[in-house]
Amino acid sequence: MVKLNKAFSLFDAYNRRDPTVFKIDGHVEPSTYFYTVKLYDWVKKLDPEASEALLLASRSQHIGRWEVPRSTYPEGRVGYLQWRSDLSKFHAQKAADILNIVGYDEDTIDRVQMIILKRKLKIDAEVQTMEDALCLVFLEFQYDELIAKHADEKIIHILRKTWNKMTDRGRKAALTLDFSEKGLFLLGKALDNSSH
Repeated sequence: MVKLNKAFSLFDAYNRRDPTVFKIDGHVEPSTYFYTVKLYDWVKKLDPEASEALLLASRSQHIGRWEVPRSTYPEGRVGYLQWRSDLSKFHAQKAADILNIVGYDEDTIDRVQMIILKRKLKIDAEVQTMEDALCLVFLEFQYDELIAKHADEKIIHILRKTWNKMTDRGRKAALTLDFSEKGLFLLGKALDNSSH
């Protein structure tokens, strides 16, 4: 537990440097720090027996996100996918650097990186738990902001894609969230026309 807590404190200190902020209930938190702690919380809820590697991965999944801005890549889907791919590798490397400092062995570091990079999604239970948790953080904290920016049809499409990424356990958790009236309406539309 000593190493785990040391790694968490280093991850959190790094993420608190994010210049962008998230405002909630009158509080202001650095965005990356806020989302990472919420991701960790969801992983713990979904899997109370989560392995050390999964807990470490959840706390470093977004590490240093602000250092690789979307704006530095071309517009459009190809640019977006390249950014996402490069960002995952960046997170995995940053996490490994810190875990090395803390003194973790190579096997644990490799496992953490594999989860961060979402290798063997749908096959590896821990990678899928991470995916569920990522979707739940999106639905709980980013969904309403997205609704304000995009047409209903696009939101419904995003919701269907999100739903299809999740396990039944993740979907059940999603249905317990306190959605806005518009959010609930769009989710209903998305699920009415999906195969789930």
